[in-house]
Amino acid sequence: MSGVDATEVDRHIPFGTIFNFRDVGGYAGHDGRTVRRGRLYRSDSLHRLDENDREAFTALGIRTVIDLRRPYEVERDGRVPDWPGLAYRHIHPEHAEWGNVPQEPGTSLARYLADRYADLAQTGTAGLAEALGLIADATNAPAVVHCVAGKDRTGVVCGLTLAVLGVADDEIAADYALSSAASERFSAWVAATTPDAEELPPPFLASPSDAMLLFLSELRDGYGSIEGYLRHAGVTDAQLVALREHLLE
Repeated sequence: MSGVDATEVDRHIPFGTIFNFRDVGGYAGHDGRTVRRGRLYRSDSLHRLDENDREAFTALGIRTVIDLRRPYEVERDGRVPDWPGLAYRHIHPEHAEWGNVPQEPGTSLARYLADRYADLAQTGTAGLAEALGLIADATNAPAVVHCVAGKDRTGVVCGLTLAVLGVADDEIAADYALSSAASERFSAWVAATTPDAEELPPPFLASPSDAMLLFLSELRDGYGSIEGYLRHAGVTDAQLVALREHLLE
C-alpha cells in the first residue's frame, strides 16, 4: 500500500463534545498527487458544538457544513451553531431506517453494513450527488460533512470522494475504520454524562474496514467504476474534474 496509512497519522481533531472530527486529506491519489489537507473534513453531528469549542472550530476556516442527517434528526437535536461566515446545507440522501433492518444470524457485521451502504447508494442518489457537487465546488471549501455518528452516511460520501481522487481502496477503508475509535470516545462520554442511556447495538458503533471494501468493490461491479455510479447518480463530468482539481495537489 502506498501513500499515507490512516493508522499512522493522528487525523483526529479534538473538541469537547465532538468525537469523530478529522481531516480527509493527506492520502496518495491520481498521478502521484496528494489529497489536500485542510479542505475537506468529516465529523459526527455538529449540533453539540458550543462556545467552548468555537475558537478551535473557527480556526479551521470552515465555510460550509454539509449535514446528511434525516429531517427528524435535525429537528430533534438541532444543527451547527449559526456562526458568522458559516454556510449550512442540509441534504438528506433517502434510505431505509436501519433500525428496521435487523442483522440476520450468520451475517457478519461487515456484510450487514456493506448492504446498508449499497441500499443508501441505490435510494439516495440525488442526495449523494448533491453532496459530491458541493464538495467539488472550491468556493465552498474548507467544508465539513457530517451525519449523526460520522461513520455511515458520512463514510459513504467521503469514500466516494476519495475513490474519485484515486485513493486506494485499502486506504479508504482504513480511513473509514478510524470511526471505531471515535465511537469509543463517544460511548465513554455518554457513559459519563448519561449513565442510564441505553447502549447502542454494534452496527451503530463499529466501522470494520471490510464493510467499506465490500461496498466499493460491489459498487464497481454494478456500475463499472465509482465514476460510473456517480454519473448514474447525477454527478457531472465537470464536477468530477473539479473535484480532482480542487482536492489534489
